[in-house]
Amino acid sequence: MEADLLQPNPWLMLPFAALLAMIALAPVLFAGWWARHYPKVALVLGAVTLGYYLAALGGGGRERALHTGIEYVQFICLIGSLYIVSGGIHIRVKGEATPMRNVLFLALGAVIANVLGTTGASMLLIRPWIRMNKYRVTAHHIVFFIFIVSNVGGCLTPVGDPPLFLGFLKGIPFWWVAEHCWPMWALGVGILLAMFWMVDALNFHRAPRAVREKETAHETWRFDGLLNLFFLAVILGAVFISKPLFLRELLMIAAALGSYLTTKKHVHEANDFNFHPVQEVAILFVGIFATMMPALDWLQGRAGELLGANPAPGLFYWGAGTLSSVLDNAPTYLAFLSAIFGSFVDADTIAQVQHLVQTGGTDLASYIHGPHAEQIRQTFLALQKYHGDHVLAKGVSREEIEICFLLGNAQFNHYILAISVGAVFFGANTYIGNGPNFMVKAIADQQKVHTPGFLGFVFRFTLPFMLPMIAVVWWIFVR
Repeated sequence: MEADLLQPNPWLMLPFAALLAMIALAPVLFAGWWARHYPKVALVLGAVTLGYYLAALGGGGRERALHTGIEYVQFICLIGSLYIVSGGIHIRVKGEATPMRNVLFLALGAVIANVLGTTGASMLLIRPWIRMNKYRVTAHHIVFFIFIVSNVGGCLTPVGDPPLFLGFLKGIPFWWVAEHCWPMWALGVGILLAMFWMVDALNFHRAPRAVREKETAHETWRFDGLLNLFFLAVILGAVFISKPLFLRELLMIAAALGSYLTTKKHVHEANDFNFHPVQEVAILFVGIFATMMPALDWLQGRAGELLGANPAPGLFYWGAGTLSSVLDNAPTYLAFLSAIFGSFVDADTIAQVQHLVQTGGTDLASYIHGPHAEQIRQTFLALQKYHGDHVLAKGVSREEIEICFLLGNAQFNHYILAISVGAVFFGANTYIGNGPNFMVKAIADQQKVHTPGFLGFVFRFTLPFMLPMIAVVWWIFVR
């Protein structure tokens, strides 16, 4: 079992706030300095928090730090392996970019994002996307690609977007996300595709006739590096392996290594493949995972008094979403998941379920009276349904019990849906909301494609396009 909830000094949240502020503002205010020194900033701030947990909080702090370290390794192995494998697949295409074909390409990208992750899908598809539209490519092509492929499209699986994978590591079942989020995903992607078609159709018909004829000339698609589909299958299969510890990650590393060594050099060159983007993510997230521990522990312990009695799911949707727009959506998701735990999970119920696990559930029938009897029963039944092997081994973690408390009691499901959809969808609102966003912009700039600046992105595209879609999803599914 994990240690009871820790109560760190609130001042220890300052390194987390400082790091997120630097990630958000430094690339805009002093990009050159940040590019040279971001590893030092992330590692020093992370070391301050980690040292506090190891030295000042005793065994509970050390257990918490170890648990966080394991989650980081699991997280970065998935992101890194998908990035490397997708970098070994090259799609060559020229032309054929009518508005409807563009819509079909983006729709396909939205589906692929759930298999390769938003990072992998973005890196795989952005260059073919630019080549398809090379005769008239402009800002809206890049921004809607970020909206759909780099963010909203990845809402159906834990592989799709980092916040959902972190939820999976906390105990949310793999297919639960697709089962419950698909209506929001279908509506969100559908609205964005319709908006894109209208904008792209106007752009297409304004183009000179000679440009339109070049744009629609029939040419052959070509795929290189298809051996990497095998390595992709290995990674996706490994996601479902939970024991023994780190077997999943070793398989992912082996697949990434096999992909890198067997991919032909000209394929990597055609994709301009290098390790810098994933290296930057790995370094920054070392700092994020370390510094966010006090914020998560403090928020979980005080969520009830901060949010009041019976907060509405919409509060979590807009709260998690708004912060995901200006911060990284992965730690934001974890912060609000901790807030849900603190607001709704009853400590006495958790203790009773822990007892049931240790007794093998033999006295489940005795839980028919008392104020929390039904919650205890539903939580234990959810544990048996989603983590049956862990129940049999009597090795269920506190977080898995807390998750099943929420999943097993239907009135709390909407809160997990709210932060899941909020974190993924709102991450598209700025360049800094999700890792792939800036990576796509960097590739577009390298290809001499016009992209809007930070404020232009928000005022020209987020407010008139993303905000209405987000509001419609809230009105129909969350409100």
